[in-house]
Amino acid sequence: MPDFPSPTLIAAPLFVLAIAWEWWAVATGRARGKYESKDAFASMAMGIGNVVVNTLSATVTFLMLVFFWQFRIAELPFTWWSVLIAFLLYDFVYYWKHRFAHRVRWFWMEHVTHHSSQHYNLTTAVRQPWFGPFTGLILLGAPLVILGFHPALLALVGGLNLVYQFWIHTEAIDRLPRWVEFIFNTPSHHRVHHATHPMYLDRNYAGVFIIWDRLFGTFTEETADLPMEYGVVKPLASYNPLIVAYHEGWGLARDCVSDGLRPHIWLARASQPPGWSPDGKHQRSEDIRRAYEGSTAPKDETAESA
Repeated sequence: MPDFPSPTLIAAPLFVLAIAWEWWAVATGRARGKYESKDAFASMAMGIGNVVVNTLSATVTFLMLVFFWQFRIAELPFTWWSVLIAFLLYDFVYYWKHRFAHRVRWFWMEHVTHHSSQHYNLTTAVRQPWFGPFTGLILLGAPLVILGFHPALLALVGGLNLVYQFWIHTEAIDRLPRWVEFIFNTPSHHRVHHATHPMYLDRNYAGVFIIWDRLFGTFTEETADLPMEYGVVKPLASYNPLIVAYHEGWGLARDCVSDGLRPHIWLARASQPPGWSPDGKHQRSEDIRRAYEGSTAPKDETAESA
């Protein structure tokens, strides 16, 4: 298996140039969007820290997947078609990894970093977590290794997947042609994913192909009727990189301490969606959405007149 270069490291200079251009275009009114210096620099600091953490933990990450290589049922050659199939299957796995990252609090404590900015621009794309392989989410790629895709090949297509997702973090690009919007993840679709409106929460998990969301019932289209505000439901009022990186982990630990010595509740907190509470007063995305739909539902005129 060839020793592949990192697509993200190769693309890094282009990322910097694109951020500089968008920042200038937004500041001069040539493009739609918003930049706040503290927020943008915090996002870029998170990106630099992510590179450092991932570099330090790269060997562990790789070995976690290599472990499963001994159980492979085939060994696919490195060809154009194997890369193409790996890219497609990796994106399918990415959809589920991303969905679990939103629906399991243990994984959310890592992924929340990426959603913590209240702005949506190209710096948001580089606002990445500092956990490395600690949460174990990477192990969802193990079935692909067992099928016969070498971990080095998965690292290549994973990097290409991440490079693709950079450009969709912008308000400067409006809707694209209908066929593109139907097949691919686009800025419009991903704005929905980062928005905090109840009807947009936990939607559009796709990496490259939005068809996964269409197939599995998690697709929502961007509409002019719903305001586009970004971030997390409870805004993070800090630009400190350490707080941005680890605030949800600390929050989970605090909640477990408040539960007392009840490991089954700790397990529930970690495995349930963000917003789950042992007292039943949940504030999960589905609860927030249900409350919103109830508040906007037409009132029963008969009941009002009674």
